[in-house]
Amino acid sequence: MAGLEHFKMALDPAIVRLGHMQTNRHKYFRWTPRTAWITFVYVAVVPGICTYIAYKNDGLWDLRAKRRGDIISER
Repeated sequence: MAGLEHFKMALDPAIVRLGHMQTNRHKYFRWTPRTAWITFVYVAVVPGICTYIAYKNDGLWDLRAKRRGDIISER
């Protein structure tokens, strides 16, 4: 019963640096061709592909009130 000394943990310097880097990431960000391309892909290309697939499959599948033996495709 020597007190609460045994509950103390040493902080790992690498984890402390990682936490500091993640909280201050906006201060060190720079636009480069690579970051611009990645941003464009995630902002425009991926939603565009998802929208195209959604419009292409719109009305193709009717999953409501199906029973065993009924076909899923309506076209």
